[in-house]
Amino acid sequence: MLTRSSARRLARFTPCLRTAVATLSIAALLGACAIPKHPDTSAPPPDPFNPAAAQLLDNTSWVLSSWKQADGTVRAVPSKDQGPLTLTLSTEGGQRHASGFSGCNRFMGSYMLKDGKLGFGLLAGTRMACTSAGGDIEGPFLKALTRIDRTGVQMRPPQQMQLILDDGDTLVFDRSDK
Repeated sequence: MLTRSSARRLARFTPCLRTAVATLSIAALLGACAIPKHPDTSAPPPDPFNPAAAQLLDNTSWVLSSWKQADGTVRAVPSKDQGPLTLTLSTEGGQRHASGFSGCNRFMGSYMLKDGKLGFGLLAGTRMACTSAGGDIEGPFLKALTRIDRTGVQMRPPQQMQLILDDGDTLVFDRSDK
């Protein structure tokens, strides 16, 4: 049984106790509402030149966004409004089929993925004559596709593919939704 002095002491500490309980409850609620950080978000991006990454290229479409030559200079590539250089890699029908636009003409052929490297078989194309910038880059672009030394694939945004040629040139493609 509480005596009168005990009741007074309890009455004196009750407001402090209520404040402490309320403060601890709010702190616990705020801590529970914090969005947890997923451990993968702070992880470094995977190596795009990992041979396994090239297996992600099946059934994808790409647009050439830049071409850096071995000496560091940048080669001009047609912009999207001028008809970008494209590359589509498809496994429809059970075979690997490549197609795209090379600046002036459409091309098609087969492709392979071996040891983490993208390679192309014989490429065929339409034969329209071009006098635009697309016609100037078409030959070097199609030749570049036959000289791939290393293939890099980055499937985290921004999704990109890098083709390093045997002469040191680097072609960078952005993923396309087509």
